[in-house]
Amino acid sequence: MEKPWLSVIVPSHNGERWLAAALQSVADQKDNGIEVIVVDGSANDASLEIVKSFSDKLLIRAQRRCDLQSWTAKTNFGVEQARADRICILHQDDLWLPNRCAELRKWLSAQSDGVMHLHPSYIIDESEKRLGLWHCPLPAGEAPVPAHILIERLLVQNFIGIPAPTIRRDAYLSVGGLDNTLWYTADWDLYLKLSAIGSVYYHSSPLACFRVHKNSLTMSGSRNSVDFRSQHQAILDRHADKLAPEARAEILPIAKVSLDLNTALAAAVAGQFSQLGKAVISLLKLGPRSIGRYFYYSRIVERAFPRLRALAAGTF
Repeated sequence: MEKPWLSVIVPSHNGERWLAAALQSVADQKDNGIEVIVVDGSANDASLEIVKSFSDKLLIRAQRRCDLQSWTAKTNFGVEQARADRICILHQDDLWLPNRCAELRKWLSAQSDGVMHLHPSYIIDESEKRLGLWHCPLPAGEAPVPAHILIERLLVQNFIGIPAPTIRRDAYLSVGGLDNTLWYTADWDLYLKLSAIGSVYYHSSPLACFRVHKNSLTMSGSRNSVDFRSQHQAILDRHADKLAPEARAEILPIAKVSLDLNTALAAAVAGQFSQLGKAVISLLKLGPRSIGRYFYYSRIVERAFPRLRALAAGTF
């Protein structure tokens, strides 16, 4: 069997509501060089039946792994099983746009040295209505993003939607993949690890959709504000030393305020508003220049406004 050029890892758990749409978005690429590996931890066979229904459309296989409960463990297992040199992660509730792989082939041909290629994502609701466009605050083009720019901005906030990156498999494995102790920030941790070992390219075309809904893991998990905060703190603790010495004095205070605001906003969504005032005061203390950098790096408006729209519609 000819080696695929791209492996798509789909960690799945009780994903029967969304999984068919996610897999169909891969089938819509009309590319026989893609393999799909679904790693499913469900107790029933509904997801496996959906996978079987795509056997005539995709080079697809399912791995039933009820022992792997976290999405990170399933993803790491899938990457280990992958045959292609490049991998993507597609969660069961996210989607690709039909021309994603055609564009990706062009990028990989022109910029084959990249450990990671990124692009913007649309944020969609339960019914696939587009709520907004989620950009990365990075320079797009044929040149790689300067490593110091990527690290400085990424340390403030994870602005990369899960369905957006395409990653070199050997690079993923060399940095240890996803950390299973980080249920919320494992992808953020991975991107920072990758940014330190090779070139990352950012392309301006939005080619995927990130779905927000009230049953998502990020929604259910963020209700524990203590654990939620510790997940974010782990990123600062692990990666602050990647900042150049001259950047630490300005970036670290912004990153700490971002941590406070993320925690306060997550608590507010759960009906707990006590942390918001203190977080806003911390933001104001940064001063105009750093406040501007916070809003630009964090993409907080692009991330929050679609969620507010979904919340108002009762779907979040």
